[in-house]
Amino acid sequence: MTQINRPFRPLNRPFRARRHRFRRYPSRTVAAASALLIALTGCSDDSAAHSGASGKRHGPPAPVWRTDPGSIAALGDSITAGFDACTVLADCPRVSWATGTDPAVDSLARRLIEQPAGHSWNFARTGALMSDLPEQVASATRRRPELVTVLIGANDACRNDVAAMTPPASFRADFARSMRQLRRALPHTQVYVAAVPDLLRLWSEGRKNPLGKQVWKLGLCGSMLRDPDDLTQAAQDRRASVQDRVRAYNSALAEVCGKDALCRFDRSVFDYRFTGRQLSTWDWFHPGTRGQKELAELAFKVVTRSGR
Repeated sequence: MTQINRPFRPLNRPFRARRHRFRRYPSRTVAAASALLIALTGCSDDSAAHSGASGKRHGPPAPVWRTDPGSIAALGDSITAGFDACTVLADCPRVSWATGTDPAVDSLARRLIEQPAGHSWNFARTGALMSDLPEQVASATRRRPELVTVLIGANDACRNDVAAMTPPASFRADFARSMRQLRRALPHTQVYVAAVPDLLRLWSEGRKNPLGKQVWKLGLCGSMLRDPDDLTQAAQDRRASVQDRVRAYNSALAEVCGKDALCRFDRSVFDYRFTGRQLSTWDWFHPGTRGQKELAELAFKVVTRSGR
């Protein structure tokens, strides 16, 4: 190494010597900070390398379900419209489980929304099939609700004859189309989907009432309720076919809904062990006021449940 001869500095210039020594300390500090930064960077890279073999970045966080939506739009059929719940052969939306205003029912909207009258809308139509759902979705999206409820499918199984029931593939396709339509318009809206009710239990409970069986003769849900006292094998097979179709519908609802992070399927509507007390005293088929209240309670539990 070549030796560099430094010029002689007189001892009577201490101030310059002190300033010269003072300049050396920052150099050491910078060097130490640089070394620390390199070490930290190395640790960070090592952590990233161990976070996953692929080294890919994590995607955006999954949407979070809110248990306190501020507005509701209800879609569906005569059940949500409150048909035969108050008077014969008429809708009664004020007792609807989803958006009703009657305190006796204490609807989902009353339980969740501070002012339900101005922030809930009922687009359900008596007689609606799953193929009618896209039209209801179009009406609902214009209101931009934070929660959409769906209870539909009973009419797809309740036909004059078993052969006229909606095929499961068509049922599923129409529901999937409705969900895609809803998501395109409202990507952040939550969806509550109720299962199609247990029609076989409806037959079992409703047939206990003599007046109910007389009303059924008018042609109500012939595929299941025709000849309610016929216990022959052919009649039992017919009813079993309807029940199997309802189960297929519910499987389709659960499958399509399960693919959407902001959709919850409620099987308890099918599993609920209702009795004649929850049925309309006008037709022993649709939910009465008590039945509407039970539906509201079931929905509230699912909508306000923490977690998935």
